[in-house]
Amino acid sequence: MRRLLLGAALASAMVLGYAAPVSAHERSLRVATYNLSLNRPSAGLLREHLANPAVDDVYRRQARNVAEVIQRAHPDVVLLNEFDYDPEAARLFERNFLAVSQNGARAQRYPYRYVAPSNTGVSSGLDLNNNGVADTTPGDQAYGDDSYGFGLFPGQYGMVVYSKYPIDTQAVRTFQLFKWKDMPGNLLPADFYTPAAQAVLRLSSKSHWDVPIRVGRRTLHFLVSHPTPPTFDGPEDRNGRRNHDEIRFWADYVTPGKRSAYIYDDRGHRGGLRPGQPFVIAGDQNADPNDGDSYDDAIDQLLTHPLINARTTPFSHGAAEAATLQGGANATHVGNPSYDTADFADTAPGNLRADYVLPRAGMKVTASGVFWPVQADPLSRLSGVFDPVWSPVNGFPTSDHRLVWLDLKR
Repeated sequence: MRRLLLGAALASAMVLGYAAPVSAHERSLRVATYNLSLNRPSAGLLREHLANPAVDDVYRRQARNVAEVIQRAHPDVVLLNEFDYDPEAARLFERNFLAVSQNGARAQRYPYRYVAPSNTGVSSGLDLNNNGVADTTPGDQAYGDDSYGFGLFPGQYGMVVYSKYPIDTQAVRTFQLFKWKDMPGNLLPADFYTPAAQAVLRLSSKSHWDVPIRVGRRTLHFLVSHPTPPTFDGPEDRNGRRNHDEIRFWADYVTPGKRSAYIYDDRGHRGGLRPGQPFVIAGDQNADPNDGDSYDDAIDQLLTHPLINARTTPFSHGAAEAATLQGGANATHVGNPSYDTADFADTAPGNLRADYVLPRAGMKVTASGVFWPVQADPLSRLSGVFDPVWSPVNGFPTSDHRLVWLDLKR
């Protein structure tokens, strides 16, 4: 949500593999996204928690719960949002939690994973929130506001990809350093940001990754990101505008020709995806097509794109039940509540569809869903409702977001 700047932010990207891929589905590929809120308030704390799974505290209980959600959904490829950037923490979560059965759920092994730096909590050295001070000391709200992406320390709210299939490490493209001003027709609020800020501000609040995954004889491009929420700003709507353009990035990237020609990756290579390449766009996009605070129908840039298959909308009965039981802002929403993927404050904005798995047009979807059980289901203990008991981990036994998955015909 909301770096020490290293000259080459690519150096610490890491992919590891140590076994042959094993799919839970012989004729389909299950692809998922999950903002699991596995972020911690200080650097190194997530690694500490994941290294000691036997400790019984709120942090390990949450980690075990989110691992169980993933085990119950058993995706073959999954993006995890809000996982603090730490390659060792990513290894520990797979080994100590996902690969260990939680409450009888089938353990899941992910031989391959990808992690890379995030813009969150990386100091810009500039006054990006216009409060008159450039805060360069990690640990407080003002520092987060003045970072390239909001975070109390470098890498907070990062992301990780786990896969049961090999990741083509050499072909991964990251776009952490791409500047917002370099997107033609961008929505950067020039009246708010100083010329110095405009010159360096990065588009991605975390990063955008193109992660090629080898599935049989084909390569699937897993296009993942986590745009900033379109809130926590002022009348200039800087976060709403940035959210819009972070989403637009993928709409341009998958379009061959002039529309993607402006794009450059962190190695300096230009252009978008080559024509005809299979892809899936995944992530917490922080944008609902009907409700909430999005700028100018931001998510419709993907949902109405001719090269993207958005005909299948994952849903759950638990989301519809929650909207009815919680009321508040949910009562005024115009979107179908069964499509919601996030349990936000009932006063505003209410529950929203924020998380997406969107394949290329022509790829056949055979099944889909959102992991949001109804309250009568014993597994509803994993989604739960907001409770101060869980306040150290954002108020839920897992997360305020739900895992979203699609099965694609192989």
